[in-house]
Amino acid sequence: MRHTRAEVIRRTIQEFKLLDRLVSKLTDEEWNRRLPRPETRDPWTVKDALVHVTYRKANMVRTIRKQRRPDDERGLSPDEVNRVVYLRRRRRSPQDVLAWHRQVQKDILAALEEAPQEWFNGRERGPDWPYPLEGHSSFHRVRDIERTLESGKV
Repeated sequence: MRHTRAEVIRRTIQEFKLLDRLVSKLTDEEWNRRLPRPETRDPWTVKDALVHVTYRKANMVRTIRKQRRPDDERGLSPDEVNRVVYLRRRRRSPQDVLAWHRQVQKDILAALEEAPQEWFNGRERGPDWPYPLEGHSSFHRVRDIERTLESGKV
């Protein structure tokens, strides 16, 4: 499947709105609710899930702009990068994380506007490409954040 700039931007905005609407009015207690995760994984909260999604989107901005990853992330597996990001941002306030989430959205839209047309339709890609901007966000929004908030468990 080939994509267009307009279609990728539309999907990116749509998913952002769904996620932003979900997290924009959370209480401190809701931000700190623990996600159901295996004991072998870091104990993420709703806030940590938003950090994870936002980081992946920020990384997509770097990819679009052909920028390198930070030095401390190079050569790491995805799980190792998740751990670095978790440790780096877990003490941030929910307001700081929410502001970062919104700034990264602006950065994504700017990067998508700047990207050459070939980036969108230069080759066949799956229907959920670019995955971090919609599919990955949607996955964690539904499976982690919505499910945790609906459970009401702290």
